[in-house]
Amino acid sequence: MDSSCSLALRSGASAFHGLCNEGALFWGESLKNVKRKNSNVRFSKNQWEDKRVRKAKPGVAYSVLTSDFDNEILALGSPIVERPRADPSNVASIILGGGAGTRLFPLTSKRAKPAVPIGGCYRLIDIPMSNCINSGIKKIFILTQFNSFSLNRHLAKTYNFGNNVNFGDGFVEVLAATQTSGEAGKKWFQGTADAVRQFIWVFEDAKNKNVEHVLILSGDHLYRMDYMDFVQKHIDSNADITVSCIPMDDSRASDYGLMKINGTGRIVHFSEKPKGPDLKAMQVDTTVLGLSKQEAVQYPYIASMGVYVFRTDVLLKLLTWSYPTCNDFGSEIIPSAVKDHNVQAYLFNDYWEDIGTIKSFFDANLALTEQPPKFEFYDPKTPFFTSPRFLPPTKVDKCRIVDAIISHGCFLRECSVQHSIVGVRSRLEAGVEIASLIYALTIYAVSMHVRSWNCIIDKNAKIGSDVVITNGDGVEEAERPEEGFYIRSGITVIMKNATIRDGTII
Repeated sequence: MDSSCSLALRSGASAFHGLCNEGALFWGESLKNVKRKNSNVRFSKNQWEDKRVRKAKPGVAYSVLTSDFDNEILALGSPIVERPRADPSNVASIILGGGAGTRLFPLTSKRAKPAVPIGGCYRLIDIPMSNCINSGIKKIFILTQFNSFSLNRHLAKTYNFGNNVNFGDGFVEVLAATQTSGEAGKKWFQGTADAVRQFIWVFEDAKNKNVEHVLILSGDHLYRMDYMDFVQKHIDSNADITVSCIPMDDSRASDYGLMKINGTGRIVHFSEKPKGPDLKAMQVDTTVLGLSKQEAVQYPYIASMGVYVFRTDVLLKLLTWSYPTCNDFGSEIIPSAVKDHNVQAYLFNDYWEDIGTIKSFFDANLALTEQPPKFEFYDPKTPFFTSPRFLPPTKVDKCRIVDAIISHGCFLRECSVQHSIVGVRSRLEAGVEIASLIYALTIYAVSMHVRSWNCIIDKNAKIGSDVVITNGDGVEEAERPEEGFYIRSGITVIMKNATIRDGTII
């Protein structure tokens, strides 16, 4: 029988092949309106006649049937359009344990960066670990090298198969830096890429053959992210590598890898921590990211978060064949791969902070006490996990507490706490005044009549009576390890296990 198809398509509508009549094409609406499951739609003659008299809408396809279409029923099968879906079982994550952490010293004097406490009761490693678990990714590797004892102990207590987190068929494996045979095997990790390269055999192991994508994560960032959205963007753009990025202002741009992208989101130029003229050359119009003109002026750079996803075969090829001597992802692998690989940018439009210095660590922690906070750990749908301590509730006796976070297992008696975080098992005695930007980590005791602010007190520190910690002289940098403290960026840091004697004034 004869029939014809009349089409009214808006610009950009997607076309799909299907049966219209005698081999003609059936054109559908845009991809977002096509159901993924197959379903048969049956139209009677009357239904089609009703359709014909209606005014055509732009962007919609209509079939106009000729008069010889009798009482038969026309059956149309909706086209099956399957977008490849990201499967967390095919994704493995590698969390980098960080370098020596010199910019976070003295907090890293006896621990790795990811083991540094944050938010009163968490460790930095809990951030990427919890993000992986909440994203359904349960194949997790952690690469460690410096001061890894406390980090390994925390991972063993928190993320094991018999404790409070159930990984099912997943795993958490710590890959510690080690020396092997041969001249190359005598070297420790030379950088982020070299750390992964030294354990490349792990990803070639039989049990990991179904890993199609590898996430590279840092262990010293504070953010909440669904990594599967990230991986989905990676798959949709058919990328070899995808780099998560954020808009960045002038003040901190030189601390990050910066990129330029084209209209499709592909990275066309990448520069790691540029300075001077090279920094200015990386300025772009960030309205392409959806920023307003005012915001684009304030944030003229696109900065890498140091969070990447690679196709597994591409990662292996880059590390073993293309760039076997390149040791760092940000400064070597990514800038080189941009030239001959599809490297895409993924805009992360939420809170993110690099906890790389004492100042950023201090500010990020105290920001948790603000109302409303820019970031918070309280989300029942995406909780953050940490080591279970089974401590009693905190006891507070005649205290004044304003804009503060008090962790569990504490005892506070007749003291004042303002804009502060008090770590687990802390004890504050009568007359203690913690005001204006003091941050306490875990397990410390403060005796009577103590005043302190703009301060970080590390684990197991003990503060004697009548101590004043205010940095009244405005010293920016100082080293007094024999007295139990350092000053970094004007912030006083009381060392782990230190004892500050009665009557001390800092």
